[in-house]
Amino acid sequence: MGGSWRQARLKDTWTKGGREREIPIRNEEQRRVLDEAKRFAGRGSLIPAEQRYVEQLRRFEYQCAKAGSHRVHGHRHQYAQMRYRELTGWAAPAAGGPRSKELTAAQKVIDQEARLTISRELGHERPQITGVYVGR
Repeated sequence: MGGSWRQARLKDTWTKGGREREIPIRNEEQRRVLDEAKRFAGRGSLIPAEQRYVEQLRRFEYQCAKAGSHRVHGHRHQYAQMRYRELTGWAAPAAGGPRSKELTAAQKVIDQEARLTISRELGHERPQITGVYVGR
């Protein structure tokens, strides 16, 4: 996890699809949690040495299910919808906000810029993919 206080830079070898990306760190709580994870891992990994990635993934999924989050990919949807609200000032269509056809011309510009930003943060190249996460 490199980057400044304002962003976390994910190396291409760490990400699905092998694309380096930068994720904004938007508040003090996120910074605190990331700093704690870095201290815990040191120069190693958050995956215990005696476990393989897939075993740790299953542990993570189990703990998420115990906490009531049964669809881990749902975290991407939640992130995208939260970022959409932050960037636009209104809820995403998938979260009860206005549909694209209901937006004014000025709002459509904001909507497209937000979708492009979210697309990049999720590791995609095209804003159309954000429709899966935030709605249309």
